[in-house]
Order: sequence, then C-alpha cells, then structure tokens
Amino acid sequence: MSLLFELPETPTVSVLGESARYGVRRIFCVGRNYAAHARELGNAVDREAPIWFTKAPAALCLSGATIAFPPGTEDCHYEMELVVALGGEGFQVPADKAMDLVYGYACGLDMTRRDLQNAAKAKGYPWDTGKDFENGAVIGPITHAAAFGPSGEQRITLAKNGEIKQDAPLSEMIWSLPELIADLSRLYHLAPGDLIYTGTPAGVGPVAPRDRLEGRVEGLEPVVLAIDAA
Repeated sequence: MSLLFELPETPTVSVLGESARYGVRRIFCVGRNYAAHARELGNAVDREAPIWFTKAPAALCLSGATIAFPPGTEDCHYEMELVVALGGEGFQVPADKAMDLVYGYACGLDMTRRDLQNAAKAKGYPWDTGKDFENGAVIGPITHAAAFGPSGEQRITLAKNGEIKQDAPLSEMIWSLPELIADLSRLYHLAPGDLIYTGTPAGVGPVAPRDRLEGRVEGLEPVVLAIDAA
C-alpha cells in the first residue's frame, strides 16, 4: 500500500536497563484524582468515576527537552504526575487483575493551557485545546514495575527553578492504580504502548520563559523540562 505522504514514526520512551524502547500507542489522562488539587481549582471532587481525557501521541515530549512557550496561551501550567506504562492487553479487567497489565512507571508532566481550558469549561465546551498540544505530555525514562514496587507513600514532587511547588504522597490519589486501570478498561481495549497519566496533587501553577521544571516520584528517574528564553 502506498501513502500520499510519510507518517511520523511512533514516539518512543527509554526504559532503564533496556536497549529497546517503549513505543507509545495512546495517552490517557485522569483529572481531579487528588482532592486538594480539585479544590484549588474550584472543582468538586467526583468520587463516582474517574474523569478521563486524552492526548495524542504527537504531544509526547521527552525529559531533558527545552521547548518554546506553548502557542495560543498566556497561562500555561505544569501538573506533575505518575505515569503508568501498560505492557499487557485487557478489556473489562477486574481491579484485582488490573496490575497484571502494568509494564512500568515514569514521571510525567501534564502541561495545560489553563486559560484555554477555563474558557472552554465556562461555555460548556470540550477543553481539548487546553490539554492536547505539542510538547504537552512530558515523560521521563520508564522503570520496570518490579523495580518500583507497589505505589503507596512514595512522594511526588515538582520543583520550579529549584523551589518545591508540589509535594504529596501517592496515597492521596482518590482512585488507586488498580481502580483507574479497571475503569479505563471498561471504555477501551487496553494494550501495550498505552500510557496513563494518573493525576496531579495540589500546587499547580504557571510557567514562564527561562523556567526549569524538575518532577520526581521516589524510586523513579526525574522528568526535567526547560522553557526557552525566546
């Protein structure tokens, strides 16, 4: 089969201890998964079901990059998150089997054009443009699940220009990792290459040119992002 034009290669992420790279198929994100973050943005905490949105694989940005300030916004925010990388297939998976699908974990930044998101929400419109944009899904190297162990009291932190802005234990998630994976598998046939950004704790805020972000989850390689001075 011939194509009218060349398609970009599948984006990939490095894996600690592996020469082969992890190919990214889809990016799923959950919103309002830390109660304090929901409250800081004036949102109600919804405990009925996780709130899902997606980002295109083209939004992926690897740790260590220096990017331009995102276009179309005057208020771009960082959101530090634990990312789950799936390595198994599953559909309608029960929570007690959900972790069998996990390949590994990484640190990630869910960059958000907050002004675009808020304007869309105020009108009841979808807020895709606030979330899904180039370099909007930053990710660090993946660590094998066995090397990381169960999630619990590991701290998730974000420093902007060396100052800690976000700091919380992973145990503050409203929806646990098994619950998230099980719920998502009711909506999609999950497969290797699917990434799940699992929500951000309180302390999100804006970035500006010359800012440097460094996000950490205990037991994982950090994610680092710089905003170009231009």
